[in-house]
Amino acid sequence: MRADGVIRVVIVDDHQLVRQGLEAVVASVDDIAVVGQAADGQSAVEVVAETEPDVVLMDLQLPERSGLEATHEILEARPDLAVLVLTMFDDDATVHAAIAAGAVGYLLKGADGEDILAAVRSAAAGQAVFGAALAHRMRTFFAGGPTRSAESFPELTDRERVILDKVAAGLTNVEISQALFLSPKTVANNVSVILAKLNLSERGKAIIVGRDAGLGRADPGHGEDPDGSR
Repeated sequence: MRADGVIRVVIVDDHQLVRQGLEAVVASVDDIAVVGQAADGQSAVEVVAETEPDVVLMDLQLPERSGLEATHEILEARPDLAVLVLTMFDDDATVHAAIAAGAVGYLLKGADGEDILAAVRSAAAGQAVFGAALAHRMRTFFAGGPTRSAESFPELTDRERVILDKVAAGLTNVEISQALFLSPKTVANNVSVILAKLNLSERGKAIIVGRDAGLGRADPGHGEDPDGSR
């Protein structure tokens, strides 16, 4: 936030009507201003670098580069920036992946204007923000979900732990890329890094190690072929 007290916001969404609607919501107040917009992940990275906002309203399903990838790259350059996800996806895997990428908050599209404005203000103040529908699930997740895996794999980044969880569930790289809105190449690169960090020679051993640590339990319906094939 600047000396004038105005919160600078960049809106990232591939639908023009959504961007226009969010801009109209922001225009109704004096303490928040839209300083840039982007319709894809690559443009989001560039616009943020040019405009230096305080908060980014980030959709996840974007062309060129996913919202998760854009969030990760933006926060590598600007760790002080607050990324607030605004999306239609409310499944646990997507929520967890967004938080792992560094987002400080997560709202579902359909939230009313006042909720969005309140979330922007809270994010700018350094507070974590979750819509009412997600708040209980996130408390449960942080209370018991990832603690064991975080302790078991301190050498892994948050994103790598999320991907290892999917590997342990038996998902292929393509399935993981679809679930986390990452490119298959990004997933493959992360899997290679995970194997190297954990000193594992193959994917099948990663499945075993991950499951021993309590990962991969949320997707029991997927196959467990250790080479990732179906």
